Amino acid sequence: MTANARIVSLFTGEPEHRWEGKEPSAIRKTHADGILQVSSTGITTDRQADLSVHGGPEKALHIYPSEHYAHWRDAFPDKAEIYQPGGFGENIASEGFTEEDLCIGDILSAGTVRMQISQGRQPCWKLNMHTDNPTQAAHFQKTGRTGWYFRVLQEGSFQAGDELTVVERPCPDWNLREVIHARFNPRLDPAVAKALSELEELAEPWRVSFAKKADPAFQEDTSKRLNG
Repeated sequence: MTANARIVSLFTGEPEHRWEGKEPSAIRKTHADGILQVSSTGITTDRQADLSVHGGPEKALHIYPSEHYAHWRDAFPDKAEIYQPGGFGENIASEGFTEEDLCIGDILSAGTVRMQISQGRQPCWKLNMHTDNPTQAAHFQKTGRTGWYFRVLQEGSFQAGDELTVVERPCPDWNLREVIHARFNPRLDPAVAKALSELEELAEPWRVSFAKKADPAFQEDTSKRLNG
């Protein structure tokens, strides 16, 4: 397995009213220099606008592989200036591994922080508005290039340039990229859905979603989330 990567840059943000008639968002992040303190709910200087769907212990830190941005620049060249590290509202821009190199439940260290992969990112309409690309969220789902979230197991501090190291892999059978694709697969094998619904290392909202998908008759409506 690819066990090492590094933090390219770090980002934090504050809720803003950016779009008329829409709720505020903290998706626009700015570079955060120096050593940053990390608590159980993320970088202490970072904020979320709606804690019912963003942030919290199970989504304390969002990380995005900087390698993916080349794909988005090729796919949408007119938006190339947006597709740079920090462009999707992530806290951590990394280099060295992507979703296919990791597993749900992997425990990583960076600086004095220890964190665990809890789920992939479930994109919503705010990503479309932020990138001025009405299909961005849908393309996130289709490609599986969503990045992922960490829960913080050990509070501490880190900074850009720190190494990201996989120190434990409790769920080697659940590749992160495959689980992300499973989450958005409308024809997922109910047996796979049931198994994922019982995976303790997976964040509870995703376990609940997989429990629903274990019913062959269930049909998920994603239109409101993707289109606002």
